[in-house]
Amino acid sequence: MIKKKTTFGILAVTAAALFSCQLTAQEGSNRGERKGPPSFEMLLEKMDANEDGKLSEEEVKGPLKKDFAKVDLNEDGYISEEEFDKAPKPKRREKNQ
Repeated sequence: MIKKKTTFGILAVTAAALFSCQLTAQEGSNRGERKGPPSFEMLLEKMDANEDGKLSEEEVKGPLKKDFAKVDLNEDGYISEEEFDKAPKPKRREKNQ
């Protein structure tokens, strides 16, 4: 009888541990990690401080700030959705294996 309870206990703990690991792995994939570059809408949500539907050089940050002149095709000081869609896409970094 004790052997059956011990075996059941070990199985229950193992199942709980496996279930817990599975939940943790799934949470990691839902942390806002996206595949591919952000959309223009996502950039507007994060960076368009004055909510005018375009991005000025003062509003942008990160790699977009560095490449602002390449993306601002008409050189008016703003990036519109049309310019963003037509802009040259950055090269993908190679993963280290």
